[in-house]
Order: sequence, then C-alpha cells, then structure tokens
Amino acid sequence: MNKNNRHPADGKKPITIFGPDFPFAFDEWLDHPDGLGSIPVERHGEEVAIVGAGIAGLVAAYELMKLGLKPVVYEASKIGGRLRSQAFQGSENIIAELGGMRFPVSSTSFYHYVDKLGLETKPFPNPLTSASGSTVIDLEGKTYYAEKLADLPKLFQEVADAWADALEDGARFGDIQQAIRDRDVGRLKDLWNTLVPLWDDRTFYDFVSTSKAFAKLTFHHREVFGQVGFGTGGWDSDFPNSMLEIFRVVMTNCDDHQHLIVGGVEQVPQGIWRHAPEQCVHWPEGTTLSSLHGGATRSGVKKISRDADGKLAVTDSWGKTRSYEAVLVTCQSWLLTTQIECEESLFSQKMWMALDRTRYMQSSKTFVMVDRPFWKDKDPVTGRDIMSMTLTDRLTRGTYLFDNGDDKPGVICLSYSWMSDALKMLPHPVEKRAELALGALEKIYPNVDISAHIISDPITVSWEADPYFLGAFKGALPGHYRYNQRMYAHFMQDEMPKEQRGIFIAGDDVSWTPAWVEGAVQTSLNAVWGIMNHFGGSSHPQNPGPGEVFNEIGPIALPD
Repeated sequence: MNKNNRHPADGKKPITIFGPDFPFAFDEWLDHPDGLGSIPVERHGEEVAIVGAGIAGLVAAYELMKLGLKPVVYEASKIGGRLRSQAFQGSENIIAELGGMRFPVSSTSFYHYVDKLGLETKPFPNPLTSASGSTVIDLEGKTYYAEKLADLPKLFQEVADAWADALEDGARFGDIQQAIRDRDVGRLKDLWNTLVPLWDDRTFYDFVSTSKAFAKLTFHHREVFGQVGFGTGGWDSDFPNSMLEIFRVVMTNCDDHQHLIVGGVEQVPQGIWRHAPEQCVHWPEGTTLSSLHGGATRSGVKKISRDADGKLAVTDSWGKTRSYEAVLVTCQSWLLTTQIECEESLFSQKMWMALDRTRYMQSSKTFVMVDRPFWKDKDPVTGRDIMSMTLTDRLTRGTYLFDNGDDKPGVICLSYSWMSDALKMLPHPVEKRAELALGALEKIYPNVDISAHIISDPITVSWEADPYFLGAFKGALPGHYRYNQRMYAHFMQDEMPKEQRGIFIAGDDVSWTPAWVEGAVQTSLNAVWGIMNHFGGSSHPQNPGPGEVFNEIGPIALPD
C-alpha cells in the first residue's frame, strides 16, 4: 500500500509526530532536494563507530554514508534490534512480530524509509477497527461482541467520551492537534510548554482520576478504561507513567491509524543495510552499508574509552580495539553500565544520572501459526465471527489475529501483555505460555478449539530477559522530564567540555516517544547532524537541520 493510502480521507492536514517538545520537521529535512548537508572533503572516508544495528543505528549509518563518512556498525545480537520478525519453522514468510508491530501513519520519518524500500503496508487489526473485523471485550467474566463502539453497552461510550473530554479540558487537546496539523511552531510551543511544568510530576492515573470528566463517573469506569482503553487497547500498564508521556502519544496520533509492514518490519532495517542510495558523496555508485562491511557487522562492543590521542577507542567482544573521531551509541542506556565498560568521564555526572534513571517496561508476546484464518468462520446460531480480536482482564490481556489470506496459514498473537502481566509469563517456557494463554481464551470462546488449528511450534519473547535489551522500551516516571531533556539535547555538543564531545546517543529511549519507532529515527537524525557538525560540516543553507534551530525551538529546560 503506497503512502497516498496512508493520508487522511477527510482532506484535513495530517497529524504527524511533529514535536510537541521539539517541533522540527524531520520529514521535510529528509525529503529536501539539497540533502541533509555536507562535511569537508578532507574528512571524506573517515570512520565513525555505530554501536547497535537497530533502526536508529542503521538510519544514522545510512545517512552518514551518504555524507561521505564510513560507518562501522557493531552489533551484539542481530540486525534490526526490536524490529524483529521471526518466521515460523518451515513456513514461507509467515512471521511473528516480536518487537514493533504497529506503526502509526503519523511516523512520517520512519515511513520515508519504508517507502524508499518499496515495502507494502496495510492497516493493523486493532480493536474496534475495520481491519480487525470484530472485537470481543471480556471483563469480569462477561463477554461483549462488537464491530464498532456503538455495538457495546453504554458504559463503554461513557468511558470513551470521558477520555476525550478529559484531554480537551486538561490539555487543550484540539488546539494542540491543530497546531501540529498546521506545523505552527510558535503556537504549539506556547501550548505544550504550559503543560510541561504542570504534568511532569503527575501520573497518568492522577490525570484520569482527578479529571472533571471521570470524576462524574464511577471507579468502574476508570477500571474499564484501564482494561480496554481506546485506540490500541488497555492503558492500565501505563498508569504509573508521567502524564506527559501519554499526552505525546495521543496528541501525535501514535495510538491511532496504525499500519503493519506486510512480510515483517525487519525488512526495514535489513533493507537499509542493503540499499544503495540514489546520491552518495565520495563512495562509488552502488555502495551499501553491507558492502562497506563485507556483508556483516562487527561483533558487540565490550569497552568505550578515550585513547592517548584523544580519539574514542572502541573494543569489540573479541578484544580488537579501533579508534574513531566519533561514536554513536544506540543501544539501550542501561547497557552502558551492564554490558559495555564505558569510561565514566565520557559523560557528565548529570548525564549518567539520566542514563541510569531510565526506566524500562516489561513486555511479553506469545504467537502460534494456524492452518487458516478460521476466526472468520461464522457461528451458525449468532452469525458472528467465531473468534475476534480480544481484550480481556484475563492472563492474555490482548489477542491479535493476522490474516495472510484464505489460502495461507494465519497467525495468532495469543497474548500481548505489559509490566506485571508480562512478569507472570517470565519464568515459563514457551509451551507453558501457550498453554496458559489457550486456557484463558477457552473461557472466552468455549466452543472454539484453537489448538486443533495450530500447525507449528509457538514463538515467544520477554524483552526484559534479553541481556542486550533488559526491557521493551522506556516508560518515563513523574519527574523524569529533566532526564529526558538532557539525553535528547546531548547531540548539541559545542558547549560541552572537550573530553565529553564525540560520543553521541540515539534511540527511542533517548526520544520523547519511547516505544514508537519514529522516536528512534528522529534521534538518529539528530545524531547525524551532531556528527556532521563534529566533523566540521553543516546543513545546506536552504535546508537547516535540527542543530541550527535547536536553541530557538528546542525543548524547554525545567530548573534543577
């Protein structure tokens, strides 16, 4: 599905992930005919280390290669990071999306690369969307079937209305979204910067429970909102988070109008790795990241330090050390103290505080492949789908159904859970996880034998158990705005002490939108600008980059 099919059908200007903290048009910077900028010719061919081959590392490596530098990518696990698509044993392109699986169309910088690679997308089967066909909500032992919100009891509409009213009353939601549509930087900053000091110290649950809209309702309404939510499903795993984090998600439509990548999202990082840019300085036509590396990344990084010449020394897992003028670290921040021996003087103590205080959320998924999309069969008595996208307060929490065509095997994400719900699965092997999920679903669908349709071994993941991730993604707590601001602004290094310059950070945990791939891409592009500046380069005068405007429109800094 091409990008025109992702545009809103109502003719309005689209909502994009434009700010709100840093309202810089990354998509326009990427698409500008003059390119991102240039570095001095005498620096062409110099190496720059990229730690991590997730989407942030690969986007940066790709764009730095186009500028004439030579990225050297280190990866401890596998290309793609949390954009990980695993094929079922013996299948032909039938996959389980273990990490990111649904991508809001507001992620315009991410879709720049999706479209460059010619990949197909289609709507993700979220609850109460046409892509899911039907939705079942199972709460407190009661089951409700719906194809749209109006099919549900009045209680659910009351909850949806209360959420919309709370956002409007407490955050001027409509005004902020209009400023995002218009890309009205001044208006957006005025509105957003008013919210930051008001809500940095307060939780999502605080916002809901103290809002006028929910105060008129019962505790059960808040409970239903936590279990079911709207858009992507239940919200209660986020209740401890800073409300600012939730504002960013809903104001930029991260929770709405999402697509999946047909054939698996891992095609994006793999595609960037193998793609030859249309225009590339210094390197011969047809050069790719893969060809610069002889087809394989370097192994994981064991140590980063400053060498006697003032360069940054990177030691890989085999003990080989190479020195670089600049290093971009895109792994999750905790790895700088648990997996990588990082010289303490490379970051300020305030930055170390921010890196160490990053709080990661747990996440678990369990998938099975089935013989066909049997859930589309109709119940002879009710005429309804025999199984639906399912939200429940039971162990599974969210169950998603992926239709690859009537003549192909389907995929069921039996359980997609977060935080304490994910920890319930952590000790168990994959077979036990599938058994527990199927047992919960049997209570919701007593007449459907899901097991009879399973045709391959299940696939599971718990990101908190992976030593190279230690969690699925960041979830900022109240009071974390200052930490995030330090991390996000780190690419602006001209005022830093010399001993701290040259090492850059990027990734969704550096961004303002953790868990969303657009945050990883945008921070990667910030780092590209920072490295370009570090090498004596600059953006094109007709296409200023994030660094040129950061002091004017960058995120506000709250007082310490």
